[in-house]
Amino acid sequence: MIKPESISYSYILEKAWPIILANAAVPLLGLVDTAVIGNVGSVTDLGAIAFGAMIFSFVYWSFGFLRMGTTGSVAQALGAGDQSEIRAVLGRALLLAVALGVLLIALQWPIRLVVLSLLDGSAPVEAVTQQYFTIRIWGAPATLAMFALMGVLIGLGNSRQLLLVQLLLNGLNICLDIIFAGVLGWGAEGIALGTIIAEWLAVIFATWLILRELNARCEPGTEFWPRSRLLDAGQFRKMLAANRDIMIRTLLLVFSFGFFINQSAQFSDVVLAANHILLQLISFAAFFLDGYAFVVESLVGASVGARRRDSFDMAVKRSSILALITAAVLALLLLVFGDIFVAILTDIELVQDAAHNSLFLAAIYIFFSFAAFQLDGIFIGASFTRQMRNAAFLSIFVYLAAWSLLVDRFGVNGLWWAMIIYVAARADALLLYFSALRQSIED
Repeated sequence: MIKPESISYSYILEKAWPIILANAAVPLLGLVDTAVIGNVGSVTDLGAIAFGAMIFSFVYWSFGFLRMGTTGSVAQALGAGDQSEIRAVLGRALLLAVALGVLLIALQWPIRLVVLSLLDGSAPVEAVTQQYFTIRIWGAPATLAMFALMGVLIGLGNSRQLLLVQLLLNGLNICLDIIFAGVLGWGAEGIALGTIIAEWLAVIFATWLILRELNARCEPGTEFWPRSRLLDAGQFRKMLAANRDIMIRTLLLVFSFGFFINQSAQFSDVVLAANHILLQLISFAAFFLDGYAFVVESLVGASVGARRRDSFDMAVKRSSILALITAAVLALLLLVFGDIFVAILTDIELVQDAAHNSLFLAAIYIFFSFAAFQLDGIFIGASFTRQMRNAAFLSIFVYLAAWSLLVDRFGVNGLWWAMIIYVAARADALLLYFSALRQSIED
């Protein structure tokens, strides 16, 4: 049973550092893609990678519920001591993930047509983006299955295994990017090919790791995946309802970044490329901060399963303090070393200059973002998905209102201020429901 006295700062850091390293490896993937293309390609290639990354963020992040819903359910089953339910949650999540991945491949032509019709990039950029999409989509089943597997690892608190999986995925991807795009000169198509090969190999490894551990936890004489629990209609309906709410919330979140990228393209290809680079740096900081959020997901879920409000309070307080300190350090690092980071990612002077002009605003965004990440983790761990959906609608309304008021007057800076207001609104909207969440945990 989880006890508040066990949730020390050192305990949180011990659990968080492998997740932080694993999460930092995720945006490192985008940084390497950008660095390779930014130094061996053209502005067109860089813009295509920006659009391609945005498209798959929209397509894949839309199914982020596979990770988030799985984490909360596994953590709560762990807190309640129900090992059979943990295995059942994994099985149901994998079934749904593979089915959705195959569906995405089957629908790739209409998806590509619709997405490209919504973009406002130059003709050369959109042509290269289409080539990137056609290759990358074949990794869909592996990517979605990985979401479910990551949810299990986070829910169980197995942060070191999560780190191993991410190191394999990103190590393979980096090597293949350099070979295909850098050495062979295949450009954006090489980046896409390297990514899907790495994804498939990594998901095979992660599946082996998790099945091995859960099999060791399986009670003697107990069926690993009893059909009655795996295909339980009531549990499937509960999973789908929660996943629906998280999906809507995630679609709105992805829309906000997609809208930001598309509005950047309205200014010029240079602004598009510069803002893409800054978003890569923000992603690095965001996934870093999300390390604490992932820890609090597991701790909150276990607290809910064990009905320990005192443990919940301690987990929220101490993980949030650590996240605040980390956000301040990351924002300061971007202010001091931001120009160096941008220069590493691209040698195109026009793009460097445009990125420099928005560095301060990107740092402000990073600092204020920690609260949204922490509250996301708390609500995911408690499976308060309907409230997350409602908060997402409210914050996106604030975002679009801020954009309409600021962009015409302040241009690119107005676009950045709208994003800063949006990330603050995400936290404020969730805080409206925090008291009810806490009261729902029975002592």
